[in-house]
Amino acid sequence: MTRRNPLLQRGFTLIELVMVIVILGALGGIVAVWMRGPIDAYFASVRRAALTDIADTTVRRVGRDLRTSLPNSVRTSGTTCLEFIPTKTGGRYRQSGTGALDFSAAPTSFNMLGSNAALPADQQIRQNDVVVVYNLGITGSNAYNDDNTAVINAAPMEAGTPAETTISLTRATRFPLASGSSRFHIVPSNELMVAYVCNAGTGELRRTVSATLSVAPTCLATGPVIASNVSSCNFNYSSSDLQRNALVSMSLQLTNAGETVSLQHEVHVGNTP
Repeated sequence: MTRRNPLLQRGFTLIELVMVIVILGALGGIVAVWMRGPIDAYFASVRRAALTDIADTTVRRVGRDLRTSLPNSVRTSGTTCLEFIPTKTGGRYRQSGTGALDFSAAPTSFNMLGSNAALPADQQIRQNDVVVVYNLGITGSNAYNDDNTAVINAAPMEAGTPAETTISLTRATRFPLASGSSRFHIVPSNELMVAYVCNAGTGELRRTVSATLSVAPTCLATGPVIASNVSSCNFNYSSSDLQRNALVSMSLQLTNAGETVSLQHEVHVGNTP
C-alpha cells in the first residue's frame, strides 16, 4: 500500500482564511470609494441633462404657441401667467363686389379669396370656429370683448374660378374696422383662449385651454402639466406699436435633487393685424 507524504497534505488554516477575507474586504472598500465619485458624477450629469431637456422642450412649446397667437391678444397677469388667443389659419376677404365684407352694414356672410379645401386638414375653416377681423386689443376692437368676432355658422362653401370660399356667420355682424391688407384670422372653436400658468409651490407649469373668452385674465391652472420640478418662472410681455413685433421673454428654472437648470427664451410676436 502506498503512503502519501504528510508534508504534501497541508491546507489553509483558519487564520490564513480570515486574513484573506480581511484583505479582500479592504481592497473592495478602496475600489468602492474610488468609483463612487465617477458614478455620482454620471448620475448628476443625467439629472442635469434631463432637466435641461424638459426646460428646453417647454420654452420651445410655449414659443410655438405664441407664434400662432392672434395679433394684440397676448397678455400677462403678474409674472407667472401668460394668456393669448390662438389661431389656426387666416385669409383675405373680398373687398368689393358680390360676397364682399361690408363694414358699413352687418353682413351674415362674406367671401374668402382662395380655397378652404386646399388648406392642410388641421388649418381648414370649420363650423363653430371664430373669425376675427383687425384685432387691435383696444376698446372697440378687442377680441376678448367680442368687439370684432363672429362664429361661423356652417361648413364653408366654395364656388367660382379662381375659387372663393363663402363663410356664413351665426348672426349678422358689423365688424368695427377694416384691415388695411384685407386680412382676417380664424380661432379654433375648441381653443378660444390658452393660458400658461406657473406654480412654484407645487413645482408645476400647466397649459390650460378655455372654450370661452374672458375680458380679464383668468389664469386657471387646471390643464395638463407640461413641466414638473419648477422652482421659478417668469413671463414678461413688451408690447409695441403696429409697425414692429412685440416681445415675450420667459425664464424657467427647474430643480431636482439639488441640481438646478435655468433657461432664458425670447419670442417675437407679430402684432400687425
